[in-house]
Amino acid sequence: MASEFSKRTKGAEVKVAAWLSRHPGSILAPAAVTTAGLELGWTTTGGILGGTAASLGAWYRAHPDTFDRFAAPRIRAWRRRWITYLGPRWRNALIACDLFTTNRKTGELHVPRLLRIRSYSPSVDTLYVKLHPGQHLRQFEAKLPELTEALKVERIAIERVKPRVIALVVERSEPFTEVIEAPEMVYDSDAIELTNLYVGETEYGGDWRLSAVGQHLFVAGATGAGKNSVVNALLRGLAPLIRDGAVRLWICDPKQMEFAKLAGIAYRYACEEGDCAELVEEYVADMQATQRCLADQGKRKITPSSVTPLNVLILDEMGALLAYGDASAARGLKRQLALVGSQGRATGHSMVGLVQEPTKDTVPVRDLFTTRVCLRVTSAAHVDMVLGENARLRGALADEIPNAPETSGIGYVIRQRSRVPMRVRAAYVDDRELDELVEFVRAGWRGAELRVVA
Repeated sequence: MASEFSKRTKGAEVKVAAWLSRHPGSILAPAAVTTAGLELGWTTTGGILGGTAASLGAWYRAHPDTFDRFAAPRIRAWRRRWITYLGPRWRNALIACDLFTTNRKTGELHVPRLLRIRSYSPSVDTLYVKLHPGQHLRQFEAKLPELTEALKVERIAIERVKPRVIALVVERSEPFTEVIEAPEMVYDSDAIELTNLYVGETEYGGDWRLSAVGQHLFVAGATGAGKNSVVNALLRGLAPLIRDGAVRLWICDPKQMEFAKLAGIAYRYACEEGDCAELVEEYVADMQATQRCLADQGKRKITPSSVTPLNVLILDEMGALLAYGDASAARGLKRQLALVGSQGRATGHSMVGLVQEPTKDTVPVRDLFTTRVCLRVTSAAHVDMVLGENARLRGALADEIPNAPETSGIGYVIRQRSRVPMRVRAAYVDDRELDELVEFVRAGWRGAELRVVA
């Protein structure tokens, strides 16, 4: 790069030397093969290379788990670095999208450099990019649609790693092509980790896990988007604790469809508008009683057990409860839910809210939910309403998920310790598996007496 005092650029030999210093394998690998051929003979060298390839092939066939975990990501990343994101292709794509700077004296174009590539799954790459002075993350955010087309990929999300380094999460193809099976239900409560419950998979090929304690979960999605899949997968993970009375379900079910099957294992269940208001009022009273008990004992939070259970309030179709029904009842319900959202985490009182239209008019307590999931929605504005400002700009394209049965349960969350959107898919729990959950809980019921608020 030319300095601000000179109109001359670096010599070609210096640029080549700098490139080689950043990619030592480009020298060491050919040099090692050549040296081996000269010292050991080309037949022996060929045998070594062939044996290495055969060993990798045997590993690939014999132990897929370890190969896909350790070897496949590195092989994929190397192949895509030198074939898919080869220098001219990367450079031309960024120039076409105006993502470069120009030396004001020499006119030389400076294109952000690829530092490294990670490829943890066949469908998703993470590109770490070094920015030039004068560039910023927001310039890339504004050009993500153009860059997506230039690189011929499905989607790109973005995050800031450190000063002058960003990460582009490149979705090359649809990562979810098959339905994910419902989570298995373990028998022993001791095997359950409440802060780490499996509910599906991420676009990186790993497990998507949620916490059932100390969090309020908000799931938004249009009709048929698969909102109940998230909740039902969570409940299957909690099944032993529900059976033992360490988790109590409070269900408001205005639609009286999917969650009606769970009425038999719910601590409280209601479907009519007035009854739902009564249920939530009782829920708040239980929370406040727990607060007083903790204060008397000098504790700051509960440990979930049959004596001090975790209470989960499930609110299906929140729009019907807070916006579409009686206005005076909705105002009272809003105040009660605001109390739960602001005070319930320490006492083990969590909310799970499901809604089709996530506007403030429909869900005025939306910002009190700590964990949010955006499935397929009908408006681009809904994405930011659920996941936060500029979530769609950073790559959460939930409004572009096709309205088709095979996309049910697919959506976006904001990755922990980051602002980058992550594509996820919830496991599918069908009617038979819901019945299995109910039978499992009822067969060994040791919790409190159940009561349905009719």
